[in-house]
Amino acid sequence: MRGNGLWAQLRRPPGGRDARIMLLAQGVDRTGSGVWAAASVLYFTYVCGMDAGRLGLLLGVGAVAGIVGSPLAGRAAERLPVRGLLIGCHLLRVATMGLLLVVDHFAALLLSVALTCLAERGAKTLEMLFATRIAGERRATYQALFRSVANGGYAVGTGFAAIGLAVGSTTAYRALIVANALSYLLAAALIRRTAEPAGRGLVAAVPSPAQEAAGGGPAAVPSPWRDRGYLLFVLLDLPMCLDDSVLNVGLPLWLIHHTGAPHAVVPAFLTVNTVLVVVLQLRVSAWAENPRGATTAVGWYGLTLLASCALIALSTGGGPLTASLVLLAAAALVTLAELMRSVSSWELAVSLAPPRAKASYLGVAGMSQSVQKSVGPMLLTGVVMAAGPAGWLALGAASTGLAAVQRRASLRRLAALEASAGASAAAVVG
Repeated sequence: MRGNGLWAQLRRPPGGRDARIMLLAQGVDRTGSGVWAAASVLYFTYVCGMDAGRLGLLLGVGAVAGIVGSPLAGRAAERLPVRGLLIGCHLLRVATMGLLLVVDHFAALLLSVALTCLAERGAKTLEMLFATRIAGERRATYQALFRSVANGGYAVGTGFAAIGLAVGSTTAYRALIVANALSYLLAAALIRRTAEPAGRGLVAAVPSPAQEAAGGGPAAVPSPWRDRGYLLFVLLDLPMCLDDSVLNVGLPLWLIHHTGAPHAVVPAFLTVNTVLVVVLQLRVSAWAENPRGATTAVGWYGLTLLASCALIALSTGGGPLTASLVLLAAAALVTLAELMRSVSSWELAVSLAPPRAKASYLGVAGMSQSVQKSVGPMLLTGVVMAAGPAGWLALGAASTGLAAVQRRASLRRLAALEASAGASAAAVVG
């Protein structure tokens, strides 16, 4: 493994110079995002004076805007340079963060948050497309490097935010907003130093090899919204993202309301997650360096999440120390599930899309995270946790079953795509 560790890979990532710059830009971006994630709810509550109802509406509208951002970015990337679109997303976020500093009317704040979330999800889709184009077949390794960099940056950002939150003044909160905006501006400046990756511009409706051999006309560019096989993958990918809500919502609330574990254990969940992602993401990504490996990782995801849910259900039966240890073990298993899901979802989203329309297809696939962030917390609090330990066991069993369905569906689609490619090649030879 010498020369293949995290630091060695970061010095020589798939994609070379442009990949190094993009990883640095993503680390800067996620550092600023960590600052804002830690401070946003408190800022809107104590500085803007919002009650719980308005705050919920604000966050809900932002989540819906985020869902729209992914397919919009994917569609735009079929027509415009990815690099320019990505810079535009970051600059839009700079503007919306600046708007927060000068307005206090609820409607203006609502617009600012909605545009911020739309640009954030659009940027993440464009980053995915950028990486797919520059890293090629080694995109799983790039994804692993990105996850490590992003988690490290996010942890730094939340630590920086803790300083401002400890001060607690309006000036300190505004300073955190400025720091977040500056991170987006720096990310845009870094991305400007990269070259536009191969595949830019409009995806032309060029003839397929078989059509060219037969003298046929140009084939229509496929739409992801009419591709039932790909939409099935995206639909099944939604519950595959629930590990995020389990870690950030389910575990803390279960600890507080259903166990005797001390509340001080809650921050340790994020610590466990951050450390394991940084240490293990590259190793786990080796399982999903090709589409077949990604389908295997999907199966393991379901089983790992089932084991985590079983531990959460069992955590109510012991004292404070036992409950703490069991929940920390559950956090570790949730993180392992997250590692497998992150690389398998990306690899399959790319591999299951037709070559000539990957940008718009990836935009649709990118909706999974946004939808999960909107629905996941409500599902956990309103259904799973309301049912007690049995609810966690049911969630784990359902996740395992859905993972098995997604694995089989993905294998069928991969086989169909390979057969179609083989038929096209045979037609050209013939």
